This record gives sequence, C-alpha cells and structure tokens, in this order.
Amino acid sequence: NAGNGGKPNCFMHFVDKHELELINRVSNVDKILDGLHKQQVIDREKYMAIRKMTTSCDQIRAVYDSLQSSIKCKDIFYELVKKHEKFLFEKLEKL
Repeated sequence: NAGNGGKPNCFMHFVDKHELELINRVSNVDKILDGLHKQQVIDREKYMAIRKMTTSCDQIRAVYDSLQSSIKCKDIFYELVKKHEKFLFEKLEKL
C-alpha cells in the first residue's frame, strides 16, 4: 500500500494544480522556453513554433501540451517557474 493506507495518491503536481494561474500570469516565457529546450523537454521545432505565438497565454498553453503526463517534464517546468517567476511562484505556493 506504499505508505498511504491503501488509498489512492491524492498528490497533485504544482503545475497541474495551478495550471490556469500559470497560463494567465507567467510573463518570462522566453526564459522558461529556453530552459525547456535546453533540458530537452521540447525539441527545436516545438520551441520555434511556441516562440512564434503572439501571446504568453498561448505560449504557456502550448508548453502544457508538451508536458503531457511526464512527471520529469513537469518537474523541470516547475523549477523553471520557480527560478524565473519567483514572486508568482511564492504566491501560488501559499494557496
């Protein structure tokens, strides 16, 4: 039962829990995209396609499409948000 009393794991990843807030409020998209590309979460083609999008909301939505269900990719996105969106991250972490 993996230490949870046989109950399903109710943990929700930070980036899933705060998806709407992140889509609407992340402003340092370029730095986050650069990090995702550098760490091979998104390939060059996807990177260039996202960069061409006109709004940050559309760009972060496309990032979410790229993350899909990979915990590792979500962890990398989480660390990039933490680094480049410090004040937003701290505010969301308190919710």
